[in-house]
Amino acid sequence: MKFDLLTLFPDYFKGPFDVSMLKRAREKGLIDINVLNMRSFAKDKHQTMDDRPYGGGPGMVLKPKPVVDAIRSVKRDDSYVVMLSPQGNPLSAAKCRELAKKPHLVLVCGHYEGVDERVNALEVDEEISIGDYVLTNGGPAAIVLIDSVVRFVPGVLGKDASANFDSFEEGVFDAPHYTRPEEFEGVRVPEVLLGGNHSEIEKWRKSQAIEKTKRVRPELIRSD
Repeated sequence: MKFDLLTLFPDYFKGPFDVSMLKRAREKGLIDINVLNMRSFAKDKHQTMDDRPYGGGPGMVLKPKPVVDAIRSVKRDDSYVVMLSPQGNPLSAAKCRELAKKPHLVLVCGHYEGVDERVNALEVDEEISIGDYVLTNGGPAAIVLIDSVVRFVPGVLGKDASANFDSFEEGVFDAPHYTRPEEFEGVRVPEVLLGGNHSEIEKWRKSQAIEKTKRVRPELIRSD
């Protein structure tokens, strides 16, 4: 799976893709991450990427031509172009599974007040948001999206099936986990986990997952 990441600040991404599972996935050739500086597509002397918005208002807006030219420089017939935006569809586990099936993702990192809407109209397949808040730039959102999507690429996780047991995979949080020692600072591992009765363990885990979801994110619990 290939990612082309379009940004004004390529140095921002030095590090996150060079550690842990992402590093190993790149070394195995399971994923390919390319970072492209959109500023190189601004052809004036100062490589100007932004301008004042029509109609007035605070902030500056990314100009359409250099962004569109950057997208088209990497776009293929099988590409799926994503604009990272707080106004986009929410990133979810289901969305990550869907994106992981795409052979090529082009991720556009917005900056300043936003991107000229004609970029979305001409070249973007979907706007995606990682939450109901605004970032100083789209870089963190791109990192979050890549990290969450690649977990569903076959071979990236040690056990591909392990992603099926994470939070949100069944519409609720994951169950709590424990490891050795059996007691730590007066707090013991729940007895059900020590008994070896896998049926009872599964029931306990499911009940714990539902209980925490109801307490923290009750809107995730289906009413039916």
